[in-house]
Amino acid sequence: MKAAMPRRIWLTGASSGIGAALAEELLLGGAHLALSARTRAPLDALALRFPGQVLVVPGDLTDPEQVRQIGEQIALAWGALDTAILNAGTCEYIDVQQFKAELVEHVMRSNLTASCHCIEAALPLLRVGNRPHLVGVASSVTYLPLPRAGAYGASKAALRYLLQSLRIDLAAEGIDVTVVSPGFVETPLTARNDFPMPMSWPAAKAARHINQHLSQRPLEIAFPAGFIAGLKLLSWLPGRWQLAIGKRMARNASPTGSAS
Repeated sequence: MKAAMPRRIWLTGASSGIGAALAEELLLGGAHLALSARTRAPLDALALRFPGQVLVVPGDLTDPEQVRQIGEQIALAWGALDTAILNAGTCEYIDVQQFKAELVEHVMRSNLTASCHCIEAALPLLRVGNRPHLVGVASSVTYLPLPRAGAYGASKAALRYLLQSLRIDLAAEGIDVTVVSPGFVETPLTARNDFPMPMSWPAAKAARHINQHLSQRPLEIAFPAGFIAGLKLLSWLPGRWQLAIGKRMARNASPTGSAS
């Protein structure tokens, strides 16, 4: 009996946090990974640990030319993609006393525009892949407005809508689309947070959870369940109640910090 071909997966943001942990999970499962990040050293380390399974394709995903070249490298090496997991992103908190449009633009470019560049490069390869699957990492913050999270939440809400719309448009081609909505995950970015992170998960646990559900191709992978349920419940409250809750949360908020 002919052995099944390993899935060919492009994973972005693979140098740290959820991306690095998910890369490990997928490689241990036998997948072949094209790994992207600005920082190359962690990608090379994985290539050494998993010889023959890793294609190192580093680059700045906000640069369309670099993303185009990454797509060409994947096409040259594999000819197709079975899965694209768009995980790369950033977060900066807004200081409303010194509101800077440049900060919002930076976050939107990193979280939304870069993902669009990757989708443009990935779709032609997915169209010739095996049971193609497009996966994008949004955030649970999109369920409820939170203090200082305007730039991050807006970028992730836009990414969620984009993926949900593409899900409809790509259905006729047999390309499944999954949105991943993590709660708080312990990463180098969230380590700088100056506020409590309820029900936070280690990156390895989050990666395991995502990997376990990817094969089912759900519309959404959201976790932790209790945290997500709480946010959704709060999101159903009248707008004035949500505002009151947000104002209470903002009382002790510091304008500095960064999160994933």
